[in-house]
Amino acid sequence: MVKQVTFRQYGGSLGTTLPKAMTDRLNVGAGDKAYAVETEHGILLTPYDPEFLRTMEAEARISKRYQNALRELAR
Repeated sequence: MVKQVTFRQYGGSLGTTLPKAMTDRLNVGAGDKAYAVETEHGILLTPYDPEFLRTMEAEARISKRYQNALRELAR
């Protein structure tokens, strides 16, 4: 879904509103946090923490590499 939004001045910052259909699909509401990630194509606004994603990817690599040792430690 692509929607045009307008930035407005809020004190010393800029802000915008998102369409309800978009926030419903993303399951976000008032008070929730989102992450603005600058990409080569513009701004990516996501409810997912990119640092957490990198951490989970690293965990998956480590778990796969050391699966036998982790299995033994779990006993």
